[in-house]
Amino acid sequence: MSSTIDNKAKEIALLFGTFLIAISGLVYQLLEGTLSSYLMGDSIYHFSLVIGLFMSSMGIGAWLSRFIEENLERAFVKLQLAIALLGGFSAFILFFAFAYINNYDAFLYLVTVLLGSMLGIEIPLIIRILKESFSLKTNISNVFTVDYIGALFASLLFPLVLVPKLGLMQTSFLFGLLNLFVATMSWYIFRKLLGKQYILYLLTVFVVLLLGFWQSSKLTSMLENKLYKNNIIYATQTPYQKIVITANNGRVQCYINGAIQFDSIDEHRYHESLTHPAMLTSPKHDNILIIGGGDGMALREVLKYDDVQKITLVDLDPMMTKIFKEHKTLSKLNDNAYDNPKVTVVNQDAWKFMENATTLYDVIIIDLPDPNNISLSRLYSQTFYKILANHLSRSGVMVTQATSPIFTPKAFWSVKETMASTGLETKAYHTYVPSFGEWGFVMASKFPIHFKNHEPIKNLKYLNKEVLQRMEIFEKDITQQEVKANKLSNHKLIEYYNEGWDVWYE
Repeated sequence: MSSTIDNKAKEIALLFGTFLIAISGLVYQLLEGTLSSYLMGDSIYHFSLVIGLFMSSMGIGAWLSRFIEENLERAFVKLQLAIALLGGFSAFILFFAFAYINNYDAFLYLVTVLLGSMLGIEIPLIIRILKESFSLKTNISNVFTVDYIGALFASLLFPLVLVPKLGLMQTSFLFGLLNLFVATMSWYIFRKLLGKQYILYLLTVFVVLLLGFWQSSKLTSMLENKLYKNNIIYATQTPYQKIVITANNGRVQCYINGAIQFDSIDEHRYHESLTHPAMLTSPKHDNILIIGGGDGMALREVLKYDDVQKITLVDLDPMMTKIFKEHKTLSKLNDNAYDNPKVTVVNQDAWKFMENATTLYDVIIIDLPDPNNISLSRLYSQTFYKILANHLSRSGVMVTQATSPIFTPKAFWSVKETMASTGLETKAYHTYVPSFGEWGFVMASKFPIHFKNHEPIKNLKYLNKEVLQRMEIFEKDITQQEVKANKLSNHKLIEYYNEGWDVWYE
């Protein structure tokens, strides 16, 4: 009877271990894809690459498992120790490779193939270890059931809990400890066979991973400081993006997913160019909508017009609006714009917000990051612009940042073509922002747009009548190109955007 109970406990423990293994395996894939997207951009490419390599490597691992013919239990425990170390340090290795070695891709391939191969060996080993307890049919059914359930659990846990609460580095070490737990549990089950020498191995790996988990914040800061010129004064990983704020001698820079969003030394050029031409073109300022712009800089510029009655700012990430409202250094940059009673903040996806909106707006200002992935590209699409056009008042104007007419010319003119395809009148213009280079904007309305009669308000740092009129002029080498509109069915904008940057930086 006691032997039967022991066998049943072993079966349950190993199936539970399979559940934990499935969770950690998917989390390692998500970690590598997310970290690669953060460091390298192009999330679709890197997630596809990581998942493809991982799955192929798991197939290789499953094939290699046939060569383990004896001491399956010992092999399984050693395998878990190896996965615990490599998986636990995977985020650190990749971050270090990017920051110090400047050969990120090679290390990404190496870590992915090694982890995938080792994880691929696990399931066949468990099935073979359990063969004495179940029939082959029941054995395979039980193992793959808990494996798939574990994968579902990981897919929910990663974006909702792990990334926002722990960040990438700490999550990596945590799941290394999880694999170590499986190794410890397996050793305990087979302790009579394996012997006590494994206790030293288990304790050593535990101490190393625990130190990494404990010091993960310092490790992350050390590596991130290597990536940025100035001191990091704030950094956080939200469910939506990695936000890093640096500062030096009063100069503040904001980065999202590694890409600069503004530099306080010249951000006024960008934000004045984005907001004031539209505000000057629209005769009414009763109701203003800002999409994106969580830093509050565009909001600051709009509040310079006394006749503004109401401003709604829609930004997906609540952390972005929170820190630029509450952090003393950052709120000073936007002149404490979030404290103005005219301002309402909505932390929601812009598309969902517009689908449910019933208001007509006099000015719509779109201050979003560059369209380098599908999630952003859809907010530069013909369909989204049609939704926005339906919420423009008769004399309303909308404007968007439109990338660079020099670095990404096809992307820039595609934004104009996309807006024009909705039936609106459009105007493209550009200006020079030292942090970005030559930068472009596109404005649209239900009536022809002219800058020549506009006189910018006083006390602006950059914009005046002469600068405003000069913005309309495009030199011969950046003049309008024949491009396609960006639609949800093709996302041409991403293709144009990547093509432009590849010319300059590959």
